[in-house]
Amino acid sequence: MLELREPIDPELLRTFVAVAELRSFSAAAQFLNKTASAVSYRMKALEDQVGVALLQRTTRSVSLTPSGELLLEKASHIFDWLRGLPDELQQVRDGIETQFTLIINNLLYDAEAAALLLAQLHERFPLTVLKVRVGVYMGVWDMMLHGGGQFAIGAPGFHTISEEFLTEPLGVVNWVFVLAPGHPLASHPEPLQDDHLRPYPVVNIEDTSLRLTKRTAWRLAWQPEILVPDLPTKIACHEHGLGVGFLPAPIAREALAAHRLTERQVLSGRSQSALALAWRRKGAGRVTEHLRTLCGTRDALVAPFLRALDPPPQSRENP
Repeated sequence: MLELREPIDPELLRTFVAVAELRSFSAAAQFLNKTASAVSYRMKALEDQVGVALLQRTTRSVSLTPSGELLLEKASHIFDWLRGLPDELQQVRDGIETQFTLIINNLLYDAEAAALLLAQLHERFPLTVLKVRVGVYMGVWDMMLHGGGQFAIGAPGFHTISEEFLTEPLGVVNWVFVLAPGHPLASHPEPLQDDHLRPYPVVNIEDTSLRLTKRTAWRLAWQPEILVPDLPTKIACHEHGLGVGFLPAPIAREALAAHRLTERQVLSGRSQSALALAWRRKGAGRVTEHLRTLCGTRDALVAPFLRALDPPPQSRENP
């Protein structure tokens, strides 16, 4: 049966950290305003309590045993946390999230914009621990539901999939069918029929959902599929003639203008995709409100995330 030990006395732990960091009983005694004998007594009491040697003493120096090194690492984290706790409590009082995970849809993600946004959020909310993750299709909702996500830019659909969240329409993605100029179908009469397309692989970005049902972007029955991790890889595959598929119209525009891709009309098209902002009802604070304002006003800081979107059909408000 597991033996329950008494918790370590914080004063013993504080004394140990002083000795371990200063590597001297006398220096630790001076720092703590204690006698050297009191410091020595506390170290003996701590080692007796934990049942292992923490310090190696000689007449001239003090060093740490492996167990002492581990305790110093753990104890340092504890005291760092205690020192920062008052600021965290004030942050909660002021309605600022202490930790914040932002999920961005892969179709909208821009590395430079993400860095600039993080810099601004860190300056504005310096005590908030910030994290950005990228999700594909239902992977966005999966990370919101199960991965600790608090705010999503580009959650699929205009409506929430759980009462835990609120949503606000962000825009729609209009798609164009593309392939390389040298592809066999590049000069084929339009619209391209399903039987014309089916022999050629479609390039899709793999849905990152782990718990929710994965979604397939567009694929004909019995058509081969190549799955890639992100949008730049998908675009490169199309440009190199590896496969066919749909791209957001604004994103495809540059490659089309440079003749790296060509647009074709197909019989089985892809309907526009609705994307929304999504955030947690519970625990939403000033970081959430700030991001809502930035996205709602199409601020320059978030504009690169919205370049693939056309405005939503109509404006909708949450209750």
